Amino acid sequence: MDDKNKYSSVTLKDVKKNPIVNAFIKSANDYLGTIGYTEHGVRHVKLVASIAENVLLYLDYPKRLQELAGIAGYMHDIGNVVNRQDHGQSAALVSMRLLKDMGMMPEETALIISAVGNHEEERGDPVNPVAAALILADKSDVHKTRVRNPDISRYDIHDRVNSAVERSFLKVLKDKEIISLQLTVDTQISKVMEYFEIFMSRMLMCRRAASFLNCTFELIINERKLL
Repeated sequence: MDDKNKYSSVTLKDVKKNPIVNAFIKSANDYLGTIGYTEHGVRHVKLVASIAENVLLYLDYPKRLQELAGIAGYMHDIGNVVNRQDHGQSAALVSMRLLKDMGMMPEETALIISAVGNHEEERGDPVNPVAAALILADKSDVHKTRVRNPDISRYDIHDRVNSAVERSFLKVLKDKEIISLQLTVDTQISKVMEYFEIFMSRMLMCRRAASFLNCTFELIINERKLL
């Protein structure tokens, strides 16, 4: 078999149907639940995959690159099955093995694992369009449905901020070269300053990601532009 015939065009649909991928996502989410983290399961990764794909769609990137962003979005948190610490790097390595087993071309695998390995603000950078789209998609998923703590009296600041967000929408305005994260926040539950207290580093990362895509990043909370 020659090198060309060893590889196939792995699709997002293929990845979503892979039983190992889905088992790892479920287990990772279960593990995070035991240590009190917000939801990082199928709902989150499906949403991130869709948003990442759409970011590149609305900016007129090639269709295949859009799909690679979707695949990166679906697999980006799979490293939590190993440990929360450095889960981006773990996810990149796990994804590399899974995509290799599925027959993905090395060049495409490289784009995905570099994006997955760079999605966390502690050490990540928008190193390619797939990475930039993934960063924007992942950091825009702030919403009350992610809170898993049933006891409001035991909410930490992350629970409180997420529970206060009633609507989160990432809007791409290609003609104006703007990517806008629009939030509706119930300030009776959490003050806007609490959002900045825990998410400022994420928003600055979104600014870098938008800049990589030749856009300006805006944060709008309750119809007021704050960044």
